[in-house]
Amino acid sequence: MRKSLVPLLPLLASLAGCSPQIHLDLLGRETLQEVVLVPGPAREKILVVDLEGTITESGGQSLFSRQRNPMAEVYARLERAAADPDVKAVILRLDTPGGEVTASDVIYHQILRFKERTGKPVLGLMMGLAASGGYYVASASDFIMAHPTTLTGSIGVISIFPDIHGLMGKVGVKVTIIKSGENKDAGSPFRDMTEEEERIFQGIIDEYYEGFLSVVAAGRKDRIPREELRRIADGRVYTAPQALRLGLIDAVGYFDDALAKTLELAGIKAARVVGYTYYPKTKTNVYAGRLDGATAPDRSTLEAALERFKTGFYYLWLPEDR
Repeated sequence: MRKSLVPLLPLLASLAGCSPQIHLDLLGRETLQEVVLVPGPAREKILVVDLEGTITESGGQSLFSRQRNPMAEVYARLERAAADPDVKAVILRLDTPGGEVTASDVIYHQILRFKERTGKPVLGLMMGLAASGGYYVASASDFIMAHPTTLTGSIGVISIFPDIHGLMGKVGVKVTIIKSGENKDAGSPFRDMTEEEERIFQGIIDEYYEGFLSVVAAGRKDRIPREELRRIADGRVYTAPQALRLGLIDAVGYFDDALAKTLELAGIKAARVVGYTYYPKTKTNVYAGRLDGATAPDRSTLEAALERFKTGFYYLWLPEDR
């Protein structure tokens, strides 16, 4: 049955973004299912929560996915962990370049709230990339460990304002704007940005940047003096060894090292490692794919590319756009 559907997957994937009323899910469940990733005799559990890809408020169910946006994904898993007395700690596994300012801040506060309500520790485990908003979120952890090849840092804010008025002029399209105030259409893609508008947006960037610094300073208060933090928070990324020397992370290691440290933080000697997923048939161990993801493409390359140029403010590493 499943083999007969293989030739249809490209077509079904293309329909995923344009037909929200249609739902096809070969492996999923209607509710989150607990799966054991590392078995053991202990009753106690360590929960793995994945935060992968661009951190955004957007997203939704598709043909191949029951997932919503990253904020909803993390929230649902933390709520379930809070209600389970056998879950003694959380490993937040990060592989993200960051994303939207608000989405990053919401997830950060979800983690703080979870810790305050439950007293359960959270360890942030950085994988290939945990930059900008990814580092912002990790700052809510009790301990940050990075894989030896992780890139992290990129502390800062970037705004994106596409300018298409030149292109529109070439194709003969003209846009007329009627507005109530001089800056009502500030950031419009249909004309050049004025110096006044640049000052306005720079002020917003500076405010968000100071907020980012405050978050990092709160999380690293015993490791990095505030004046030193401002010096290293110039938007650049750091390797794991560099980040460790600078005090941005607490250790470099692998999943086994993160698990050992999490057990220590939780004050227990052993635990099963579990995850929550809509796709229990595909999750057999800690490396068997993203716990929050589908088994087939859930958005097109074009959609991902367009998302990167959406007007807004981001805690995001954009190396190819420099």
